Amino acid sequence: MKRNSFIIFLIAGLLGFLPQSYSQEISHVDPLACPIIGVNFGVMAPSAALSKAVTPEGLRVGGTMADMYLPPYLNFGVDFAYKYKNNWLLTLDGNIFFGSDNLDHRVERMSDLYTLDSIIPGTNGMDAVVTCYNRGFSLKAGVGKIFNFNDKNPNSGLLAKVSGGWMMNQTVFMINEVNAPQIDKPYNRLYDHQRSGFMLTESLGYMFMSNHRTLVNMYVAFEVSQSWTRSTRDYIIDDYMGLRGPDKNKYFDLLYSLKVCWMFPLTGKPVYDYYYF
Repeated sequence: MKRNSFIIFLIAGLLGFLPQSYSQEISHVDPLACPIIGVNFGVMAPSAALSKAVTPEGLRVGGTMADMYLPPYLNFGVDFAYKYKNNWLLTLDGNIFFGSDNLDHRVERMSDLYTLDSIIPGTNGMDAVVTCYNRGFSLKAGVGKIFNFNDKNPNSGLLAKVSGGWMMNQTVFMINEVNAPQIDKPYNRLYDHQRSGFMLTESLGYMFMSNHRTLVNMYVAFEVSQSWTRSTRDYIIDDYMGLRGPDKNKYFDLLYSLKVCWMFPLTGKPVYDYYYF
């Protein structure tokens, strides 16, 4: 009796153990089709060698962003995208970039405003301590593609994107201590070098979308932007550039950016298909 009970127990144990040892589970993750919103930040710097400014006569002069503003610039923006299941993306992004008191050769550019002591006097006769920096905006639409190399995560991979749209940049003046009406509105428009035009951006990086957590989604990208701008002001004063009148020059600026974006897919988790044998 004891021997028969032992054999029955052994057979039952093997029957319960063998299927667990030799069964396998394979899961397949379907690519997502979803809208995405993201917040990006990074740094930007202009190329002094490849940027240029040209007069109507074709003469090369100064006045590019690389000539005027000391790098680097900070960049912040918002990304909107729709990702298709084939990993193509339609994108829309808005960005703002700015420096930190980085206007170069400011005394020569605004010589009418500075005294012999190199200050801009306020209404009380003291130094108005004017901060001068660049600020720019861009709004672009584009198309991108994720090149996936991992079947277990089909929504991640090498990201290539191209986008184009409008950009504007100018000098901003911030008066820190006292009133200085000679540099306040509307007179600041004589010195702010506001320009606008078309911007084209090429981007290459890596995009990661988690299969499990909707908050762990991001991309890191290196971007190269080209902008073709003209002055939007009727009259510009810049003695360093030799300008006292309309600025009819054409400006081409080449900009490099390193950007990180934290993304929020507006959908649920990826769909898994399970197979057993």
